[in-house]
Amino acid sequence: MRHAGMLVVVVIALYPILWMVASSFRPDGQIFGNASLIPESLYFDNYTNGWTALGNPFSVYMFNSALIVLGSIIGNLVSCSMAAYAFARLRFKFQKPAFAIMLVSIMVPIHVVIVPQYIMFSKLGLINTFLPLVLPKLLATDAFFIFLMVQFIRGLPRELDEAARIDGAGHIRTFFQILLPLMKPALATTAIFTFIWVWNDFFSQLVYLTDPNKYTVPVALRSFIDAQSQSSYGALFAMSVVSIIPVVLAFAFGQKYLVRGIATTGGK
Repeated sequence: MRHAGMLVVVVIALYPILWMVASSFRPDGQIFGNASLIPESLYFDNYTNGWTALGNPFSVYMFNSALIVLGSIIGNLVSCSMAAYAFARLRFKFQKPAFAIMLVSIMVPIHVVIVPQYIMFSKLGLINTFLPLVLPKLLATDAFFIFLMVQFIRGLPRELDEAARIDGAGHIRTFFQILLPLMKPALATTAIFTFIWVWNDFFSQLVYLTDPNKYTVPVALRSFIDAQSQSSYGALFAMSVVSIIPVVLAFAFGQKYLVRGIATTGGK
């Protein structure tokens, strides 16, 4: 009975996605009048028309999103892992207050900091570039990933650090050669979450990107509605299906690392 109840919940949760996929193969006139998950016929014109509906091929927007995602993943992996090592292994003045402030920053919504950030990047002349979306990742601004890695590093035995110190290794060598290879589950979890969050981010990308040639997938989908009014939902759903394929693949191939990284962050 418990499994049957869970199956019902899964079906309810997946129904909107499955309906969107089915609607992407229907003509516009048949979309909102049909709640079935099985299209009567496969109407592929939605995919061909939607691919070039905004003037540029939709691959341009996917490439822009991929660039931002790649830069964000590299930035989070490098900066957050180094910050986590400092909080977990080093001893410095005001360490505990700094760690507490870092944790509190998790609760600060992006709408609070977006205005001062926009003013700062505007004065630097970086508006309408990808840099405002990538540079903060290089400065360890995602406190959630820092906390995730701190908990993982605390679960690693300190005897490893002591053995490396006896062999003459400093903090840099200890971090890169001893601890970093053992942090693969936490690093994989950070990479997967960063990919999903940045790929689906709409608000920040809408604020900083004004050139249609630099639009990302979420902004392009929103512009698609503006450009095509309300008469091409089939093409919109078709491009939405295309846009969620990378997210589904990332989660499918990284699921075991995701579960392992989250499950081991609280253990010592």
